[in-house]
Amino acid sequence: MNISLELLQILDAIEQRGSFAAAAHSLHRVPSAVSQAINKAETQFGFPLYELDGRRNVLTAAGKNLLDGGRSLLDGARNLEQQTRQVASGWEAQLRIAMDSLLPVAGLFSLIEEFHAEGHNTELRLSTEILAGCWDALLDGRADLAIGAPGDMPPGGGLSATLLGSVEFAFAIAPDHRLAQVPEPIPTELIRRERAIAVAGTTRTLAARSSGLLSGQPTLTVPDIQSKIAAQAAGLGVGYLPVSRAEAEVARGTLVIRRTAEPRPPVALHIAWRSSHRGQALKWFLEKLETPAIRAGLLSSG
Repeated sequence: MNISLELLQILDAIEQRGSFAAAAHSLHRVPSAVSQAINKAETQFGFPLYELDGRRNVLTAAGKNLLDGGRSLLDGARNLEQQTRQVASGWEAQLRIAMDSLLPVAGLFSLIEEFHAEGHNTELRLSTEILAGCWDALLDGRADLAIGAPGDMPPGGGLSATLLGSVEFAFAIAPDHRLAQVPEPIPTELIRRERAIAVAGTTRTLAARSSGLLSGQPTLTVPDIQSKIAAQAAGLGVGYLPVSRAEAEVARGTLVIRRTAEPRPPVALHIAWRSSHRGQALKWFLEKLETPAIRAGLLSSG
């Protein structure tokens, strides 16, 4: 292969600096070395990279095409070198964070902004998981850190976890739903007759979990919590929502909250990670997530 990063660096420097001499100075070389590199490349390619325009050397169409395409290779090489140095210093090239759908991803944005403001270059990859999906993502290697993993840690080992807090739920229905007129607390048997709006879990390997459903209750399964809210607001069914989400919909007039004879108990949420992961980015987030104010902010946004 006749294309080298060295050649691309020379072409880029000439284009940026405006002349062979200026490019040589920026590359800490003598002008003759730059000229020789260009001459050698033209001989190997079998076509010129530069042509005279008056007294200036300018790129030919082929030379311009080579430089335009080569700049992405230069950027990739620089990024790779930077990532390699980063990994060597203990900072991961990438940190994958899974958040349970009960906690909106936007609740993490202020922490991410702080991470970037400190100059950390680890690429952050966010995903949303549902029900046992956070635990599954860790076990399956799709995530390094999970925020809001609900319920008990699955057996099998290899994971560490700490309690984040708990989320309380409210029974929320459309204002014109027939259960909205039933005296509180609404009997369980009446709720059982209504279609429940459920969110599909994202687990791939762990056994699927259900949440807030009654035995024998007809169900409409939707892909995410926003779809669940919309379906309940449309009167397609009933169900429990995190209190903060339900109250936001009540303020908009799309849902009403009703007490039930058997309220859904709070769900414990955890911060969990793969025990074998030792990177500095994971350590940074775990330390920040110990801050009471940050924990409270995440839970209140749910």
